Amino acid sequence: MKIKFYFLLIFLSLFLSCDILRFSKFEVVSWTPGEGYYSDPEKIAVSLEFSREPDTAIAERYFSLTGNENRVKGNFSWDGKKMTFIPLTPLEKNTDYVLSLSADACDVKGLSMDEAFSREFTTRPENNRPVLLSCYPQMFAEISDPRTEVRLLFSLPVPLIALYDNVSFSPSMTGSWRLEEGGRLAVFTPAEPWTQLKQYEIHLSSMLTDNNGMNIGNDFKSVFTAGTDHEKPYLLSAGRIAKDGYVIKLAPDKGHIGAAQLPVENHEWEKEDRLKLVFSKPVDALSVKNYLITENAPGLVMETPPDYQTEFIFRFESVPAYESRFTFRIKPGIKDIAGNESKDEYIYRIFANGKYSQPPALAGIRMPMSPNNAANLDYFFTDTDSLFEKIPIKDGNYPSGESVSTWIELYFTTAEGSTIDPFSLMELFRIETSNNVIVFSPRQVKYSNFSDPQPQSGMENLVRMEITGNIVNSVNFGLINFIIGAGLKDSLGNKNEKTQKISAVK
Repeated sequence: MKIKFYFLLIFLSLFLSCDILRFSKFEVVSWTPGEGYYSDPEKIAVSLEFSREPDTAIAERYFSLTGNENRVKGNFSWDGKKMTFIPLTPLEKNTDYVLSLSADACDVKGLSMDEAFSREFTTRPENNRPVLLSCYPQMFAEISDPRTEVRLLFSLPVPLIALYDNVSFSPSMTGSWRLEEGGRLAVFTPAEPWTQLKQYEIHLSSMLTDNNGMNIGNDFKSVFTAGTDHEKPYLLSAGRIAKDGYVIKLAPDKGHIGAAQLPVENHEWEKEDRLKLVFSKPVDALSVKNYLITENAPGLVMETPPDYQTEFIFRFESVPAYESRFTFRIKPGIKDIAGNESKDEYIYRIFANGKYSQPPALAGIRMPMSPNNAANLDYFFTDTDSLFEKIPIKDGNYPSGESVSTWIELYFTTAEGSTIDPFSLMELFRIETSNNVIVFSPRQVKYSNFSDPQPQSGMENLVRMEITGNIVNSVNFGLINFIIGAGLKDSLGNKNEKTQKISAVK
């Protein structure tokens, strides 16, 4: 009986101890400072009091205090079941703190907590929380520009990283954020156009924080529809930009029906003129470049930056040939921001006969047959319309084998207001003969103070140049070629790329 009674006592003791363990939980029964706002962080006391005697080492290991998600370092002190956390540096203002204890904390007998313990308090006044003041596009707005930027205005500055982490679009849209107005205005530029007739949602997480780490506190959503623009772009005008910047409108040629109706042609295109195209709305520069075709002229270079613009300016890679005819053709397919394409073709026919672009051209020559007889110089004159005129160089005035001082006058048609570049003429002028008829040695080029003040009759309105030098005549007969090599320039920079020649026969 004594043995049975002994085992009964042991059983009751174990049962009662298990029951005490089961009905007496290990938990945090109180904590400081308590939830809410505290204006003086330096006076805050952080502590936990437990229901049972805690394992202090384990409790310290699984305790944490974070401020704005940054862990606060410190030391611990104990007073029975109460643990006090002492930060190494005082707590700070404008900070949200989270006090946490893992469920792995246990008492001295190994009984752990049923659940983790977590509480919050703050040293940030509620009116310091950032607020979203406005969102563009507004709720249920319709935007016509597929490259519309999203603009979010906050009451306080926000960091860029917070935007990338906490703002999203549905359907997804990639792009870049930038900050304006001191960091309060966040601007999102889409990497590609918003899809036409598609609805988009803007989502802001409540975890989006300002520069002080304070979050906005509430989620936000806005909805807008993109791509409501269905108007096709079209060409408003084309013009040539003159050297002084003045724009002369070009007349389009829409084709012709029947042999009697001539195409429309735009005259007086100058060598430095540029093309200007103006569209009804911003269009893609690349599509303009691709659908602008130049026929029978040098290639075009677009001066306008590559973007969506209404106006585009082009220049030629090289100067179009004088009196050449070429065509600008703008084909359909030029796209606007919304993806609408132009449907019409535009044709502009051009005649490059600008009065300031005419290259200098030799029109005639005059040479005295009696250079030493001022009373009767007995001129020989021939022009480009004449063919192998006979030049009467006689031994009486140009003795064979002797060097005689004389001059040769050259008459040129030139661009309006221009003169011949004398250095260019001296470099390029020469006389070639067959059978060694004469030898001419040039000495000087004159464009004023001529040997004879009176010009050739009928040539008064042309540009006159004079080349002085010495001629050695011979008894031989043959062909005399007065030649100006390719590249003769005038004072306006015009250049004749052809070799010019007038021939005479002795």
